[in-house]
Amino acid sequence: MTTQLVASDLDRTLIYSAAALGLTMPDAEAPRLLCVEVYQGKPLSYVTENAAALLDELGRSRAVFVPTTTRTREQYGRIHLPGPPPKFAICANGGHLLVDGVSDPDWQARVARRLADECATLDEVRAHLVRTADPAWLLKERVAEDLFAYLVVERSLLPDAWVKELGEWARERGWTVSLQGRKLYVVPRPLTKSAAVREVARRVDAEEILTAGDSLLDTDLLLAADRSWRPGHGELADTGFVAPGLTVLEERGIAAGEEILRAFLGAGERG
Repeated sequence: MTTQLVASDLDRTLIYSAAALGLTMPDAEAPRLLCVEVYQGKPLSYVTENAAALLDELGRSRAVFVPTTTRTREQYGRIHLPGPPPKFAICANGGHLLVDGVSDPDWQARVARRLADECATLDEVRAHLVRTADPAWLLKERVAEDLFAYLVVERSLLPDAWVKELGEWARERGWTVSLQGRKLYVVPRPLTKSAAVREVARRVDAEEILTAGDSLLDTDLLLAADRSWRPGHGELADTGFVAPGLTVLEERGIAAGEEILRAFLGAGERG
């Protein structure tokens, strides 16, 4: 019997903020929503009621379900997905591999060695961001897990030329840049979701990897899969990204999350 590993991005792939729901039907016809994340006492992220049932079914299936996110461990901890708690989860874009909720120290050490050998330091990158960002559009500057940096920006004021120049500067130092909504991420190139997914696949002896994602930081995750899916929205949709084994969905917004889960379960039945 084939062991399948299902690794999916979360934000704007499986779960959605109110701003990202993308509901276009009349209010009376909108799907019922289930809140899966609360932040500072307020609901923040949702799935449809149908998606909640599909998540529960996926969690109880033979497949190994691995939530895979750029979020920090603290941010991931706010999410309560329906179904059994996953044994494995990937946080900080692959920087932390959680096993039963605890970061695996061996994986942490491997990541740290690669970053030290192949990339400019986080301090150098952060200093460059602070020095070159314009207060006119910079709202917040943050470091995640001492692994990568990100800015919260006023998107309408952010100059495209600045983002392009930053991308070129970062590339020369072994880093990558990804703009997702109001967040601009600057991440070491070796810090990838796919590397952590391959490690989980090795541990569970997975014979097939299924993935889904919407952003540029999910590119390697989709390429690492035997079969993958992306929604009709997001950075990858904007760039027209395609790859072998990738299914491009027409659905946008929270409806895409529901369709991705159906695809995972359908693939499991065929597998």
